[in-house]
Amino acid sequence: MRTIKNISAIGLGAVGCTYYSKLYDFNPDGIKIIAGGNRALRYNKNGFIINGKRYDFTYVDPKEKCTPADLVIVSVKSNQLDQAIEDIKNHIGENTIILSLLNGITSEKIIGERFGMDKMLYSFCAGDSNRDGNKVDFSNVCNINFGEKKNDIYSEKVRAVKDIFDKSKIKYNIPADMMHALWRKFMVNVGINQTSAILKVTYDSFKSSTHAIRLMEAAMSEVIKLSEKAGINLNEDDLAEWYERLDSINPKSRTSMCQDIIYGRKTEVDIFAGTVCKLGEKYGLDTPVNRVFLNIIKAIEEVND
Repeated sequence: MRTIKNISAIGLGAVGCTYYSKLYDFNPDGIKIIAGGNRALRYNKNGFIINGKRYDFTYVDPKEKCTPADLVIVSVKSNQLDQAIEDIKNHIGENTIILSLLNGITSEKIIGERFGMDKMLYSFCAGDSNRDGNKVDFSNVCNINFGEKKNDIYSEKVRAVKDIFDKSKIKYNIPADMMHALWRKFMVNVGINQTSAILKVTYDSFKSSTHAIRLMEAAMSEVIKLSEKAGINLNEDDLAEWYERLDSINPKSRTSMCQDIIYGRKTEVDIFAGTVCKLGEKYGLDTPVNRVFLNIIKAIEEVND
């Protein structure tokens, strides 16, 4: 069986800090963070306070030549992906597994076009990580869903990642139908991330506000209709599964896009509403809710600039 001994990772947002801290706890020498220049200087100076514990990761400049990693994990924002692809290239070898923790349904294809789809695993995160400066907090509900498109039988790559996650005590799921699970998470992000960002509200608003719920579900329904055209076939059971999960999330935490809006950062609206609108054009379906969301969030970003 393939064994993962050295890991290279890029992206120290809330998601990255959540899982890289667990990998570091298991083996501090087994993980390197790809970061250079002023960013690395700042990280070295301030460290990261993750669930109250300080972490001083090992940083490696993207330009530095190095031994290829067994596993490369990408957890940047979507608007940073092109640069991340350049920054990880020295860490990719013939047998490297690449895991993308980005939101949306497009990052695996984009990375795979550069390094080969045979190296890719599909994945997404579920949880309630929050970052403020160099401080990150996450709860016990955080987990990674990953795998090949179909996982009735685990591939060698899946077994290798499963093994390192078990050792690092990272919670995970390996869905039998990864593409259905990926689209279900996409539906959730399109609904709650964008609605919460526009309203600047925490998760509890989606239990108490009828109008917030209606907005969220209207955006989600457009994804459900598109999924039928794409052969994924999301349905009401997927919506019900989301509401079950919502009950387990810290009600006072915020979605990543809501955090981006509050802190004046660029959002991932292009891979949410932007992707929905593009797919709508492709399949001949109108997507008015996401078209409005795209314009509202873009306008907020312009004001914040």
